[in-house]
Amino acid sequence: MKRSGPLLTLLGGLLLALFMLSLNATTGSRATSSSTTYDPPSAPAPASPSPSPTKVSPSPDPSPSPKPTPPADADYAGRTDDGSSAIAVTLRDGRAVAYFCDGRDKESWLKGDVEDDGGMKLTSKDGAELNGTVKGGSVRGTVDIGGREYGFTADRTIKPSGLYRATANVRGAEVDGGWIVLPDGGQVGILKRDGKPEAAPRIDPETGEVTVDGVRLTARPVTP
Repeated sequence: MKRSGPLLTLLGGLLLALFMLSLNATTGSRATSSSTTYDPPSAPAPASPSPSPTKVSPSPDPSPSPKPTPPADADYAGRTDDGSSAIAVTLRDGRAVAYFCDGRDKESWLKGDVEDDGGMKLTSKDGAELNGTVKGGSVRGTVDIGGREYGFTADRTIKPSGLYRATANVRGAEVDGGWIVLPDGGQVGILKRDGKPEAAPRIDPETGEVTVDGVRLTARPVTP
């Protein structure tokens, strides 16, 4: 009986040790399980602010094209391209008068407006028409008269070159004369007596004086 006491004590200690081991194992497992860290889902990163719209400054209005300057007052004279006739053009305040003359029997007085760009369309009572443009110190264009078209170039002139006219009653006849004094000093003109054309006598370019049937007349510069 005395020997069973220590055995029982030993057995009880062994059982206690086994119980403690089992308890530790269970507790450790739970602790491990319960100690697992829970990472909450990351909060979404704040959205980057939208870039402010770039303010585009309005383009400045293009500079307006300079307005054409009306042709200056001037006198022009020259010959047709075929050399058969002469033409003179006088510009004043945006208006023009022109005279076409072959020095024998064909003539026409034309008039009309001049555009700011130098273009002109002149007409006459007899149906003639002049289309031309002032450019670079000359008038270049065409004259349509009597069913025929003449190209011409009339250069800018200075006095006494230019366009002259004289009208009067001479010895009972109505006289109407037109003269073109060219830059080289040449003259082309027609004198009509009661509507009948003939070559005009020369005028004095410095004074405009001309003698018709013994009567002295004065041819004056023509303006619109």
